[in-house]
Amino acid sequence: MLGPSAHIDTFTRDNLPPTDQWPDFLLDGFDYPEHLNVGVELTDAMVDKGFGDHTALIGNGRRRTYKELSDWTNRLAHVLVEDLGVKPGNRVLIRSANNPAMVACWLAATKAGAVVVNTMPMLRAGELAKIIDKAEITHALCDTRLMEELVSCAKTSKHLRTVVGFDGTSNHDAELDRLALQKPVRFQAVETGRDDVALLGFTSGTTGDPKATMHFHRDLLIIADGYAREVLGVVPEDVFIGSPPLAFTFGLGGLAVFPLRFGAAATLLEQASPPNMVEIIQQYRATVCFTAPTAYRFMLKAMEEGADLSSLRAAVSAGETLPAPVYDEWIAKTGKPMLDGIGATEMLHIFISNRFDDHRPACTGKPVTGYQVRILDENGNEAPRGEVGRLAVRGPTGCRYLADDRQSGYVQNGWNVTGDSFVMDDDGYLHFAARSDDMIVSSGYNIAGPEVEAALLSHPAVAECGVIGAPDEARGHIVEAHVVLTPGHTGDALMVKTLQDHVKATIAPYKYPRSVRFIEALPKTQTGKIQRFRLRTDIQ
Repeated sequence: MLGPSAHIDTFTRDNLPPTDQWPDFLLDGFDYPEHLNVGVELTDAMVDKGFGDHTALIGNGRRRTYKELSDWTNRLAHVLVEDLGVKPGNRVLIRSANNPAMVACWLAATKAGAVVVNTMPMLRAGELAKIIDKAEITHALCDTRLMEELVSCAKTSKHLRTVVGFDGTSNHDAELDRLALQKPVRFQAVETGRDDVALLGFTSGTTGDPKATMHFHRDLLIIADGYAREVLGVVPEDVFIGSPPLAFTFGLGGLAVFPLRFGAAATLLEQASPPNMVEIIQQYRATVCFTAPTAYRFMLKAMEEGADLSSLRAAVSAGETLPAPVYDEWIAKTGKPMLDGIGATEMLHIFISNRFDDHRPACTGKPVTGYQVRILDENGNEAPRGEVGRLAVRGPTGCRYLADDRQSGYVQNGWNVTGDSFVMDDDGYLHFAARSDDMIVSSGYNIAGPEVEAALLSHPAVAECGVIGAPDEARGHIVEAHVVLTPGHTGDALMVKTLQDHVKATIAPYKYPRSVRFIEALPKTQTGKIQRFRLRTDIQ
């Protein structure tokens, strides 16, 4: 039963999936008042708790305290309501790279009772149009450096009527900023309900009609009060850094919600390349890092060359499978575990994770408190321990697609079926096998591409690799590896045989890559995920 709503524009609540298609929500231990506004909880409430002088955001060469962030977001909220006419429940799109201004705009729109849609700066007009049409977005706030595509989109949109620019640098020299400077620093935030939709997260990597996941105000606090509190043990002295875009729920949680919920600081990089992260970790003594295994491999090399990353107490790996060699080398060099985990946009954030005191190589860990998991066989029944099956999960967060028939495919019998293949061992630990569509069936054998990738990555000649199934007349499919070599190695026939023999000696011989292709770089998303579908397209 949904609680009260403050939304005048009822679009999101009207377009929630039918309740009989909702997953089971396990909310014990996550009690919030009926009226809850996340924007207030992460700013004004933190000032009231005594964090006003603590650093909240670091970016573009300056620090901002919680009091400054509270004042800034309140001024912006005034503009949204009084000058731009934003009504509670309106959808507001934000287009920006990772910077403090983007966080401020998100918080301000949330305080105004809007439903926020954060978007990637690299999206083009056609892609933005699909999002705007799907969510019937009326207002957009855009970094002035990225206006062109959005303005082009607005010219033909039947929904988007207001586009306002903000300054993503520290100059505050754009229309939204100038209006805000004239406003008071206090704002009476909309008393949204805990069950009001606060955020629409569009899934990454989708083709065709995009899917929008709907997350309530309470959901944004649940991921902090669950995973961030239990697994990371966040304290006010922490300094967060990472590479995932704020436009994705993984980045928004790890680089905004988690630090701000506990009085910590978030360091935001517009260009979060591994070299830039290494520099910033050293400069600000960052303690918690969110990024993909590829970046951690770079950091390991940087440490060999003298970089001091000793301030990091938590290295969270997600977005791609964490290869055991990276995990092992990280522990050897730092004495600290790398925390592998898995999340989904539908679930909002990480729901299975290793712990500081309970971690293993090539293991994703156990469910975060509040979540339950099952491994399902082909018939939807619980699979025996040790067998590969589809991952099903339920807990305090879960999938609610915006007006989408695909809801019934993702949620089955009250469980979120994520599209990942896992194995649960006899001790209850979960081991990632592959995305369900990355399982390779060759001559009747089920082969998990990530397992082959881990074997290849343990060879010193391999910098990166992506493994897919390539069509084969005799076997149905064969294992094909796309390999980026480390400097000084040559991609010739001898190297092919060397790598094939190495895989045969590392894992079951039938899993070795019968085809090896050498490439200069792997196609990836901005979050560091390998786009294997592009590798498949290349061979067709």
